[in-house]
Amino acid sequence: MTRIKQGHELPNLAPGAQTAEPAPYGPVVCVVIAAAVLSSSYTLTKVALRDVPPLTIGLIRFALAALVLAVWVHVVRRYPRPSGADLRRLAIGGLLGITCYFAIENIGVQLATAADAALLVAAYPAITAFLELVIYRQRTQVSGLIGIAFAIVGVCFVVGYAPSASGTRLIGDILLVASGVVWALYNFVTRTVANRYPTPVVLYYQSVAGAIAFVPLALIEADQWRVPEHPAATVGSLAALTILCSIAGLGLYAKALQRLRPSTAVNLLNLVPIFGLLIAVVTLGESVTPLQLAGGIVVVIGVTITTRYEHRKSGRRTGS
Repeated sequence: MTRIKQGHELPNLAPGAQTAEPAPYGPVVCVVIAAAVLSSSYTLTKVALRDVPPLTIGLIRFALAALVLAVWVHVVRRYPRPSGADLRRLAIGGLLGITCYFAIENIGVQLATAADAALLVAAYPAITAFLELVIYRQRTQVSGLIGIAFAIVGVCFVVGYAPSASGTRLIGDILLVASGVVWALYNFVTRTVANRYPTPVVLYYQSVAGAIAFVPLALIEADQWRVPEHPAATVGSLAALTILCSIAGLGLYAKALQRLRPSTAVNLLNLVPIFGLLIAVVTLGESVTPLQLAGGIVVVIGVTITTRYEHRKSGRRTGS
């Protein structure tokens, strides 16, 4: 699967027919809306964290998502069951991309800020490209390396210039970067099997596996469970995380990929850190230093360079 994370949690779907430039208006709007929806997940998580501990949020979010998707997969559409080997691979993907990823990210958001998460998530594609270079020894031209270097420098600015009187925000930022590494590994595990099944099927089986694995982790926080002090805000944020971010945002992005070039969609998703930062600052009043903001811009520049390099490389392979 491919994160929007950059955006926050997108499947690596095989695109359908791709249209010539300029990109069609409808799919572009879908990606822009998806970016806005997914970028709200950091602020929604921060709101829910006031009453619900981070690992419990992961359990609630994906247990509810699995229930909703179960109705669609088994009752409405009645998709065929994946093969045993593919189910195992989807389960591993769920453990990595849902349980491990969101456990680390939610704790990172708890210790840092939603604004930091919005800025750092822009580096995920560059992190993935870097790990592909290290793990798979893929040949990378100078332009690709420059893009990765830009993103790394930008991350250092975001993490190193966080306005905090204690070290907790720094630890949170480091965890948010680590979650990008986990997401890259998740991509490597699931990218082949994800192309063989419809998006709801992939999301459903991975949500089931991820939710089950969250149960023992959430039980660790049992002594922190309590009646919410802000019930309306907490329930609303959890519902929005489930329906808007985990299902609707991913669905819009998947629909757009049927008519957009992947490079066009990914470049549009560079709006995620911008939207996420605006939402965090406006709704939560979080602080961002000028150097952090500059770092976020550098990250986006680096990701754009890397994305354009990957698109050119793909075009040479396919002859497009």
